[in-house]
Amino acid sequence: MISRRHFVAATLAAVAFPQTVFAQARSFSLDPRFAPQDVGIDPKYGPGQLLVLPRAHFLYLVTETGRARRYGVGVGQAGLDFTGTATIDVKKKWPTWRPTNEMIERDPRAYTKFIDNDYVQPGGPGNPLGARALYLFQNGRDTYYRIHGTTEPESIGRSVSNGCIRMINDHVIDLYERVPTGTVVTVL
Repeated sequence: MISRRHFVAATLAAVAFPQTVFAQARSFSLDPRFAPQDVGIDPKYGPGQLLVLPRAHFLYLVTETGRARRYGVGVGQAGLDFTGTATIDVKKKWPTWRPTNEMIERDPRAYTKFIDNDYVQPGGPGNPLGARALYLFQNGRDTYYRIHGTTEPESIGRSVSNGCIRMINDHVIDLYERVPTGTVVTVL
């Protein structure tokens, strides 16, 4: 049976937690250079194509010859980043998530709830993939790399992920609406 003290403490924590989350969200300020903006781009990239420049921490959606919509991104830490060309074969709203076996092996303490089971974290505001995910495939095979939202907006402009391309949730929602499946993604 649950004690009164435990019940009161749990209730207070549940009430206080959302305020803590909102306080953290309010304290974050995105560097203006990483805000979406229309920019010029080399005309060799065709309209509808995505180009990612990890070292600069930018993703470009080519909108017309010589023009693109630029977004700030967070990318993979050294040795964990994706390079090459892929296509977006799957798009999901509020995707589920499970770390890869390699992620679990690299940092078992961070992923203890996923060890020796098939647990998949449901989609929602606390999910590391955020509000949307665009799944990158090569030759019809999942690369396990994604362009997705994040619960860590302060990672935008940094090389800290396990290889995926992170975006502010509002920005990935905007991109999600602009690109169809089959979109070509080039990561240099």
